[in-house]
Amino acid sequence: MNPESVPTTGDRVESLLSAVSRETRSSVIRDLLRHADRDDVISLAGGIPAAELFPLERLSGSLTAAFEAEGAAAAQYGLTEGVTALRELVAVRAADHGAPAGVDEVLITTGSQQALDLVGRVLIDPGDEVVVDDPGYLGALQALRPARPRLVGVPVEADGMDTSHLESLLRGGLRPKLVYTNPNFQNPSGATLTRERREHLAALADHWGFLVVEDDPYGNLRFEGEEADSMSVYSPLVLRVRTVSKILAPGLRVAWAIGPERLIEAMGIAKQAVDLHTSTVTQHMALGLLADEQWDRAHREALAPWYRERRDALIAALARHLGERFEFTSPAGGMFLWGRVAGLDEDTDTSDLLTAAIDAGVAYVPGSAFAVDTPRPHHLRLSFAT
Repeated sequence: MNPESVPTTGDRVESLLSAVSRETRSSVIRDLLRHADRDDVISLAGGIPAAELFPLERLSGSLTAAFEAEGAAAAQYGLTEGVTALRELVAVRAADHGAPAGVDEVLITTGSQQALDLVGRVLIDPGDEVVVDDPGYLGALQALRPARPRLVGVPVEADGMDTSHLESLLRGGLRPKLVYTNPNFQNPSGATLTRERREHLAALADHWGFLVVEDDPYGNLRFEGEEADSMSVYSPLVLRVRTVSKILAPGLRVAWAIGPERLIEAMGIAKQAVDLHTSTVTQHMALGLLADEQWDRAHREALAPWYRERRDALIAALARHLGERFEFTSPAGGMFLWGRVAGLDEDTDTSDLLTAAIDAGVAYVPGSAFAVDTPRPHHLRLSFAT
């Protein structure tokens, strides 16, 4: 047999992959970070929280305290829904800036990414219409696409998702199962959904019967302005997704979803098949810190000034080195600055310039990585978090 005609192991495995798996691609940002993780490169690419802010001593103490209090149970299999004490704490705190919640309306997830994956598993049938921010959070797009929805992008403006545009689409026949949005300091644009648009989106959900997935990892990183309530105060058709990744440490992989009890039940059943439950060890570590309300409040309040200083330094550097060649709006919080490179040729994409930028010692994420329906060839996202 001709050796060249013998399929390789890789070819054989490729033929076995499902259609969904063959169509799924690695995150552009993850691929980029492999190249940008060099000592000679200033990476403005990944949305990675500053390690200097991780409360390592408190986390270590919380782990020790958990084993002293719970013994082996802290490392044993646990409930799929999550450690009961953590769910109870989340339910109590839910009313701080949102609708009150019961413990059966809370599901602990392995990072907010898993919550989005579970949403896709339990709500979306192939061909269902799903509305997302445009430009949109790449992780959400990755989580939802395996369910094979028809993604519809709604433009994000300075005031967040254009809910008037969404209403016109609904009146024109669009029937989404869900609308996904980052309401606070949206990734990648940095925009925040105004109170008026939150009320409008919630009213649209009530009228047209879709679910709003409110993914808010950056809400605690507010530099300016007043905190807005969760859309759950305006409609019961809201799933709140929150995480400790940006306030404690992303390696804990602890997050939660708060929503209608029947939806939480369905997500919990789906989670059984995915990972049985989120790590009981890291749940107890997070619980130990979050339950100390005085420490938790002081820690969160210390985060925003630190990131604001980084934002201001980046803005000053952009003004000094690029001037009017880079157009952007200063974000009022979060980790990202979204801008447009002025003066590029029509056929030039910021992704075309990335290799040269990395060779020059700077990494960013091209705007095309976040595009849903509207191309973003001249845009890019800069992270000021690290």
